[in-house]
Parts: sequence; C-alpha cells; structure tokens
Amino acid sequence: MNHFTPSRRLRLGLFVQPVGQHVSGWRLTEQLGDPTDIDWLITLAKKAEVGKFDLFFVGDALATSMYRLPSTMARLEPLTMLAALAVNTRRIGLAATASTTFSDPFTLARSFSSLDHISRGRAAWNVVTSFSTDVARNFSRSDMPDHASRYARAREFLEVADKLWRGWEAGAVQPDKATGDYFVDEKIKPINHQGEHFQVQGPLNITRSPQGRPVIIEAGSSADGQKLAAETAEVIFTASASLEEAQAFYRTQKEQVIAAGRNPDHVVIMPGVMPIIGRTREEAKALWKKLNTLVDIENGLRQLSLRFSMDLSQYPLDGPVPEVPLGEGNQSRVKLMTDMAKRENLTLRELAAVAAGSRGHRVIVGTAEDIADDFQQWLEQGGADGFNIMPAIMPEQLDLFVELVIPELRRRGLFRDEYEFATLRENLGLKVITEES
Repeated sequence: MNHFTPSRRLRLGLFVQPVGQHVSGWRLTEQLGDPTDIDWLITLAKKAEVGKFDLFFVGDALATSMYRLPSTMARLEPLTMLAALAVNTRRIGLAATASTTFSDPFTLARSFSSLDHISRGRAAWNVVTSFSTDVARNFSRSDMPDHASRYARAREFLEVADKLWRGWEAGAVQPDKATGDYFVDEKIKPINHQGEHFQVQGPLNITRSPQGRPVIIEAGSSADGQKLAAETAEVIFTASASLEEAQAFYRTQKEQVIAAGRNPDHVVIMPGVMPIIGRTREEAKALWKKLNTLVDIENGLRQLSLRFSMDLSQYPLDGPVPEVPLGEGNQSRVKLMTDMAKRENLTLRELAAVAAGSRGHRVIVGTAEDIADDFQQWLEQGGADGFNIMPAIMPEQLDLFVELVIPELRRRGLFRDEYEFATLRENLGLKVITEES
C-alpha cells in the first residue's frame, strides 16, 4: 500500500471517438454518427454533461491514420470543435490534444486562452509530443526529432505558455471614460523569453482567462514523460492493465510530484478504461464476443507493426509475440502491450485483436455493479483518482454508462450528483491559479 490518501470521489472523463472506441463498434450501432458532424458531437457532449462527467476529451493527430479507422481518418480540428461545444454546454470540461512538436507556444497559448474565455473557465490542454514520421512529413521533415529532444522542447514550450498566460494580471482591464485609459499598463507584461527552442517577446493579445490558464493534461509512462508530468501536469492520462501495475505507477508518479515540490493532491491520475456494459453479465460477455468476432486481424497486425516500428507480418499469427526493442516512438504504450502479452501468454493474433479492439487500454466486461466494484477498488486501493471512459459503441454504451453505472457510483457515494463549481479546475479539485501560484 502507498502512503497517499485516495480521494473518496471519482473524476470521470469521456474519451470521445464519435463512432465508438472499439474498432468494430461502429458496425454494431443503430445510430452511426459522422465524426465531422458538429450536431452529432454536440449531442454526445450533452449526454456526457447529463451524466456530470468532468471532461469531454478529444484526442488528435496531425496525420491521417494508417489504421484506416473512420474517426482517425477524418476529424474536426479539436479547438475549433470545442469552441462550438462550449456554447452548447454549460458545465462539462472541454479538453483537446495539441502537440508541442509542430506548434508554437504563442499560438497555442492564445488558442487555449480563447477557449477558456468562450467556455467561461472549462478548457484543458492535453499536451503531447508527436511520434509518427507521417506527422513529420506533413511539416516539411523527413524524420521525427528523437525522444529526448521532443521532451526538451515540450518542457520549454510549457514554460513559455505559462509565462504568456501570466503576462496579463487580474484587473488589467479597467476602462475609465474620464481619463480615456482602458488598460492598466503595469498589469500587462512582456515575457522576453530567450531559450534554446523559442524566443518570444509577449505579452499575449488576449486578457487573463477565467481559470488563469487551462488545466494541463499529460500522458505517457516513459521516464521523460513521467518527469515532465510530475513537474507540469495537473491531470495524467495513463494505461494500466492490472491493479498492481496501476498502483506502482500511481505511487511512483505521486512521489515524483512531491520531489518536484508540488502537492500530489493537485495531480489527478486517470487511467483509460473501456467498459463493456450489459444489463446482465451474459449480455455484456455476448457483446464483447460479438465485437471481437468483427475485428479485422490484418488491420490489428498493421496497427501493431506501426506502433512497434517493425513488420510483424513475417511472424506466425498463432505463435508468441516477438521481442520488441523500445525505440524512439511511443515507448510507454509499446511496453504496456508487450508486458500484457507476456503476462497473459497471448499469441500474436490475440494481441492484434486487443490492439485493434481496445487500443491497448483495459477492458471491463460486466454489469453496472461489476464496473462500480472495479472502480471502487482501484480508487480505494491507490490505483487511480478517476478514469477516462472509452465507450466501445456510440452512443449506446455511453447511454448505458450514464443510465446504469453513474447512478450505481452515486449510490456508493463515489460520484457527484451535480456540478459544484463553474470552472473545470474547481470541479476537479485542482489548485486555483492566482498571480502568485
């Protein structure tokens, strides 16, 4: 057991794939949505808000996916999408992925500050470093910077963005018709940043936003990823296959947060999980079986080959998963999947089905009570502060989560009845940003 005192209330994010998180999910829905239809996305956001989810989280990538999946081949730019959702929702947090590898701090700081204004304090930024060479080729490069360089750039990127957000103090806007002064000049400051990667004068051309800055989310279990998250993240997305693995990550990450001089209670750890919900266990198991019978194993094998940076088609599908060296790409997810294969003695075919189906995250198959039991155990035994929910089929599995699972969590005192605050930061129980903090 660790020495941290777990929260008694879960935080819940909705990890949105408009056509379902499971690769076969779209083939089983009766209401197939269009990933680029804003009305469909507004419908999903409103469903999540009815359930009182903390976050509506939108992933992103800067290249069309070689996996040939509907929602990864075509999708709206996340910040544009969330701005539209902001005026159609009232309390749910709105989180977007944006890469530090092929962006600049001024533009992203301004964009997220704008979203925080539009949403009245509900914006969050999932900070990522790109790892695909396909992305590099869309930005006039033939290859990707190495792992260490990407994280060094990300660290400085976050430093610059934070300086820019702090450049406008509270009370900087005080229109005085008598004097003709609109701003208080001494409350608006340039940052004059001169670093290895960025030279930025500042200040931003937008006022201080309701949260002071967006909530900062990060993911990644590599040494570099954990260190950066300990220093800068407020929400950490991760993937853990077992409670023991989750407890080890939770303990190590929170200890690093303390070592970085921060309060571990102000960093929320939320593993991804795909619940397969049925009104009975038999119904849930039958759905999971049906989903997996529709998995294209060749597609799954292509996904693994791309993620592992090696051609797996040369290996027998019903043989063991070959040894995979950790390279410069997505190290944490590769290790998660190879460890899973060893622990569960999976064949290459079985791992390909998992990769294609659940995107490498944990799957829980059962009733609302089964899922609540699992969540309660992880919360109380120091495996998580909450979960990033990945509905396999949209909207049916989201509807069942809201209809069945959330009331069961509430019955146990594990989840809110209503949003308590106006801002995302406060609803997550995070540190309120002041000019001194």
